[in-house]
Amino acid sequence: QVQLVESGGGLVQAGGSLRLSCAASGSIFSIRAMGWYRQAPGKQRDLVAQITNDGTTNYADSVKGRFTIFTVSRDSAKNTVDLQLNSLKPEDAAVYYCGASGDGLEFYWGQGTQVTISS
Repeated sequence: QVQLVESGGGLVQAGGSLRLSCAASGSIFSIRAMGWYRQAPGKQRDLVAQITNDGTTNYADSVKGRFTIFTVSRDSAKNTVDLQLNSLKPEDAAVYYCGASGDGLEFYWGQGTQVTISS
């Protein structure tokens, strides 16, 4: 099992920045990729950005050039992956979830953190 804990959400003005952090613990040796997803009210949960163990990143078109995902630390006890959000727009408001894919079909979710954008 993998446990994911997110932090860093909050209220920010349009054009501002936030940094979200996701700490993974537990069976982290099984993690193959970690990513950030978001879900706005009434909409599906979509991938925002993902980073694999070899550092390969993938972004949704809507956030390319504004958001950056990176591995902050990685050791035998914990992996931490952050998402830097810049030039925030009202449409970026959502609950942001950290997700991790493991061996086989395992997928783990964090509890989510709210990002609110004021215009």
